[in-house]
Amino acid sequence: MKHLLPLFFILAIPALSIAQQRPNILWFVVEDMSSHFAYNGEKSVKTPHVDRLANEGVVFSNAYVTAPVCSTSRSAMITGMYQTSIGAHHHRSSRGKEKIFLPEQVQTIPELFKEAGYYTCNGSVEGRVGKTDYNFVFDSKTLYDGADWSDKTKDQPFFAQVQISGGKHTNSVSKDIAQNLYTPVKIGDFQLPPYYPAIDAVQEHWAAYLNTVQYVDHQVGKILKRLERENELDNTVIVFMTDHGTSHVRGKQFCYDEGAKVPFIVWAPKKIRAAVRDELVLHIDMAATSLHFAGLKIPEYMQSRTLFGKQAKPRDYVVTARDRCDETVDRIRGIRKGNFKYIKNFFPDRPYLQPCAYKDAKPFMQPLKDYYAAGKMNTEQALIFAPTRPAEELYDLSRDKWEIKNLASDSAHMAKLVEMRNLLNGWIEETDDQGQTPESETMYDSDMKVYLNTMYRLRNKKPGRFEIIEKNISQMKQWAKEGK
Repeated sequence: MKHLLPLFFILAIPALSIAQQRPNILWFVVEDMSSHFAYNGEKSVKTPHVDRLANEGVVFSNAYVTAPVCSTSRSAMITGMYQTSIGAHHHRSSRGKEKIFLPEQVQTIPELFKEAGYYTCNGSVEGRVGKTDYNFVFDSKTLYDGADWSDKTKDQPFFAQVQISGGKHTNSVSKDIAQNLYTPVKIGDFQLPPYYPAIDAVQEHWAAYLNTVQYVDHQVGKILKRLERENELDNTVIVFMTDHGTSHVRGKQFCYDEGAKVPFIVWAPKKIRAAVRDELVLHIDMAATSLHFAGLKIPEYMQSRTLFGKQAKPRDYVVTARDRCDETVDRIRGIRKGNFKYIKNFFPDRPYLQPCAYKDAKPFMQPLKDYYAAGKMNTEQALIFAPTRPAEELYDLSRDKWEIKNLASDSAHMAKLVEMRNLLNGWIEETDDQGQTPESETMYDSDMKVYLNTMYRLRNKKPGRFEIIEKNISQMKQWAKEGK
């Protein structure tokens, strides 16, 4: 790959005497959740434990994921690389016979920590093995030493990820969740974004989602108490973030802020002063930042940047990329510089809401489609339900935080449009964005076979899903033949 430089290998630490001086590194990675914690200004929830991390740590108020869907976001996170640069940009790819391998010089973050004498673990609050979901081949038996740090040797530092299901619980609030809410959020306690109509299905879903935010806080509190009990907290650097935004219509899978902008906190009171920093950062920056705090060399090929220390270098812009999600073929790129967001839709003749079995199964989706079909939506609400989309979108976030007023056709903003367009085109070339080349039909069919087989096994739990996916696959192939 033309942008990768030779790897400067980190030598394994032969004895623990050096590693003992290094801090533990712990990542909280929450699924399907936007910036809706109390410290973000969400008044309907109580999140004292996450607020503590925010109040005592460094809050990055403009943090973005490089991909607004889990597997691609996690593939980037665990390598410190854009998923588009390592060929891991299609959601749930490399699951079938056709495989994706990391470039030879790219190592995962757990491998780098393990070589340095760290105990590596990936688990959950419940003590189970944690989610990986990487879109490339890796050895699940050797990448992590365990689900948590219980079996590490005495004084050995650990690199841990605590995976929290978060917004995944929105559609099924369990008894445990219900019993551990500070004050249950109800309809009327919150204000919806203006692009969502306040129909029952949307309000009920949003209330349930905000309750999962409170449950995440409860789970974070359990881990913090464990660290305190084991006298590990003072020597632990904590990064708190989500893998992408909430799984709603304009959220997950899209490059709008609801799907791409995430909470991001670095907590290390013994090492850094509490602050709120407004510069643009990417979620992959947690990789280099963690290596920095551990005193480990940051590989020169890595696109992640440390946010602290002498090597810290502010980003001029951030890029979010969406490609195929399950059976649904798409390519969207979003870039933010300053207060402007530019979005390029590479399939403008297709609707935003292409057929997608996963998203169409959401309880709010059909009621919203019916509401649109009945002509009841206002202009703002109807934007994403349009049968086609503009090739380019431009938003001034200082005046339009909801990304509703597209300025791409406004002559007064032509210079800014050209600037942002050129900036994105430059990034595509500089980072070797592999989305420029369509996914081969062989690779697509390989992954779709696994997806269909899974849905066939779940046909009793999810009736009709198998047939819907088959139909959607046919639609994707037909549109490709038509050049649409």
